Amino acid sequence: MHRLLLGVALMALVACDAAPPSVSVAPEAATGGLAVEIVEPAVMVLDAPVAAPEPSAPSRAAGGGAFVRAGVLTAGDIDDALNFGAFSRYLARVRAETSWPMGNLAGPVMARLVGPDGQPADRMRVTLRRAGAEEVFWDGYSGVDGVVTAFPALHGAGGGAVEMRVFPPGQGDPVIASLSPGAARQAVTVPFAGQGPQFLDLMFVIDTTGSMGDELAWLTRDLNAIVRQARAGYGDVDIRYGLVTYRDQGDEYVVRSYGFNDSAATMRAQLRAQTASGGGDYPEAAAAALSAGVTQDWRRGNGERLLFHIADAPPHDGDFRAYLAAAAQAARGQVQIFGLGASGVAEESEFLMRQAAVMTNGRYLFLTDDSGVGLAHAEPTISCYQVTDLSGLMARVIRSELSGRRVEAAAGDVVRQVGSYQNGVCRE
Repeated sequence: MHRLLLGVALMALVACDAAPPSVSVAPEAATGGLAVEIVEPAVMVLDAPVAAPEPSAPSRAAGGGAFVRAGVLTAGDIDDALNFGAFSRYLARVRAETSWPMGNLAGPVMARLVGPDGQPADRMRVTLRRAGAEEVFWDGYSGVDGVVTAFPALHGAGGGAVEMRVFPPGQGDPVIASLSPGAARQAVTVPFAGQGPQFLDLMFVIDTTGSMGDELAWLTRDLNAIVRQARAGYGDVDIRYGLVTYRDQGDEYVVRSYGFNDSAATMRAQLRAQTASGGGDYPEAAAAALSAGVTQDWRRGNGERLLFHIADAPPHDGDFRAYLAAAAQAARGQVQIFGLGASGVAEESEFLMRQAAVMTNGRYLFLTDDSGVGLAHAEPTISCYQVTDLSGLMARVIRSELSGRRVEAAAGDVVRQVGSYQNGVCRE
């Protein structure tokens, strides 16, 4: 399975303080229920109008996908920030059954910015601070469909209401709104429209243990074509590509960081210099590798910072907290993490990757058995998802981030659907 994963994943790129003005703040959906705090560390468990995950959700054929061509990997994904009630219940169950650590996701602040035309206002600069405080604890940009999701506790902020300021693209006064932590996502209307990103920093953190040789060969051979077609699709966005490779303790190396560059030839030379070897036991140096990826020289400002962590094994037990700490650092730097779980991924990997994704407004991606290729893939603990080919999913993820609008699969591209899926949300 490893010999197919990375080539198909990257192929997706081819497809792809004056008085404030008036502000309208309205609840988007009722949360309902009671908030229950899980201690050590705390995670706020919120009931929401989302179907509770089941160990094995029923599936049905959807779209035009009764047949999947052999050799094409299939995958699904979950955006846990859009399904936070179900995600919190998942964390609660895992916490009750294990001693695995969790990031402090108590009292999330959730909003959706809407422009004067009623359309989502994406890529708007937003700051968050506790009401009455001088210090800002979150400074970033609204994401896909104008969504803002932040976790004050993760950033060391105290309790209480949160003041959100939304700044216009040019000169002018910010819109100020008050948000309640732990409440349902609130719609905030602003008198200006969204804007596109000025750059894309795209990094891959990749396991290079013994099973990864074919991925490296594929990338070395086809990287130039991938880069050319990616730039053709987004010619007005300045793209940089980054690479971190890793193995484990006792191997020839643990982590190698190559930083960012805008030269396909340079990155191709870096890949050509790699050999796939080492590994052996199940856990790998995933925590050290994620930290190395997060601490690269990511650009600041109005741009996209996407990190894809491709893995089939978790970090060692003693490194779980280090993995979550790296994800929290990514959240502070506005770096989005998209974990991609391959065959062999166990519950530990899903647990950590999904936390890293929700902390950073990314998604958790996972391979499925629908292609009939490779070993069996673990069923994720989620109540709904759509299965498509992996390259199409990766393309939609990247296009969504660049366009500021969630891009869904065409009906004919959906191989299978689990549960009741609607634009990334699991409905009862």
